Amino acid sequence: MKKTVLGLSLLLSSSYLNAASNVDALVDKVEPDVIKWRHHFHEFPELSNREFNTAKYITEFLHTLDLKVTTGVAKTGVVAVLDTGKPGPVVALRADMDGLPVPEQNTLSWKSEQTAEYNGKTVPVMHACGHDTHMAMLMGAARVLSEMKGELRGKIKFIFQPAEEGAPPGEQGGAEVMVKEGVLKNPDVDVIFGLHINANTDIGKVRYTPQGAMAAVDPFKIVIKGKQAHGAYPWKSVDPVVTAAQMVMSLQTIVSRELKIIDSAAVVSIGSIHGGNRSNIIPNEVELVGTIRTLDKEARALMYEAMPRKVKGIADSMGAQATLTLPLDYSYPITYNDPDLTTAMLPVLKQTAGEDNVLLSKPVTGAEDFAFYQEQVPGLFLWVGGKPLDVPEETSPAHHTPEFYVDDKGMKLGVRLLANMTIDYLKKN
Repeated sequence: MKKTVLGLSLLLSSSYLNAASNVDALVDKVEPDVIKWRHHFHEFPELSNREFNTAKYITEFLHTLDLKVTTGVAKTGVVAVLDTGKPGPVVALRADMDGLPVPEQNTLSWKSEQTAEYNGKTVPVMHACGHDTHMAMLMGAARVLSEMKGELRGKIKFIFQPAEEGAPPGEQGGAEVMVKEGVLKNPDVDVIFGLHINANTDIGKVRYTPQGAMAAVDPFKIVIKGKQAHGAYPWKSVDPVVTAAQMVMSLQTIVSRELKIIDSAAVVSIGSIHGGNRSNIIPNEVELVGTIRTLDKEARALMYEAMPRKVKGIADSMGAQATLTLPLDYSYPITYNDPDLTTAMLPVLKQTAGEDNVLLSKPVTGAEDFAFYQEQVPGLFLWVGGKPLDVPEETSPAHHTPEFYVDDKGMKLGVRLLANMTIDYLKKN
């Protein structure tokens, strides 16, 4: 029996190494096209739910691979299925498509000069978070895996998703809508993999975080109603400004005094306060808008219990009335990397990037709507390095800024990771 198990193990290992060798050769071959695709997307970005030309470009490419292609998913999303014709699991790979209303301040020959309408204004548009590289990497992986179709079993679903940065006001979009429209069904997806380029991680490195990798995000709004009075006679008022000040401070104590911070972390931030219009008038109403970030379900549940308790208690103590809207307009779950899937994929990550280049990382309090897929099926979301090696990390431009930049050379590892994780899962399951 031991010989049989050993033989099977060696067979699987040999099979994977042969496949990995094929992947490397095919990735080398497709890399110039990946760079070309990335430059095109970067030069012609489109905002969330408006990725019409982007979707058309992707669709035309996917048709060259003889895949079953579906368009118009969640408005502009594109989904393609590679069917090997042999029984096996279904692996999904996802890339996001949208740019941001950010003016590009780079000197690239393929920099964006595009503008679009956003909130009734004409704004510049830029791929300031690397979604251009995500699409190009997934297109590269689609070609590699299509060329290896005869060696594979099962099905592969390529998901090009709109509106990861959030749909325009009054609209819905992104991963949540794709899930509602059945993107993980027909065929039913077993696992999903996603990558995000990172401008502060060296080219050639990949970072992973088991379990909560990125935070749940829950925006909120608090409207405090008091009684207006002249600023010279505050005793005639019910002051919503003072009430708001106490509320802002008290909400911080949910994290500092109620959350067991040695086990989890959370953030409560007020980003906007509006009320009043003169120095000598105590207003009738003040509005607070903010965000909650949590990294596990227990912390999120605590926030949802404590927020209304704090808001009501402080308002009552001041004789004011307060209305809490939580969540406000959208809500992302925790980007949760399935522990078993993460462990199973670690050898592939190390064989692909090199053991010293696979970094265990702490969670981040940014959010990703990839989380909606992970609520339905096991998923793994990784960070791939895009920072040139000669640029110090402290001077590398941040995501969502006009100076944002990632090097084309970082995409090669991303394509290899997408292909190798898919092949490994299909072969072992």
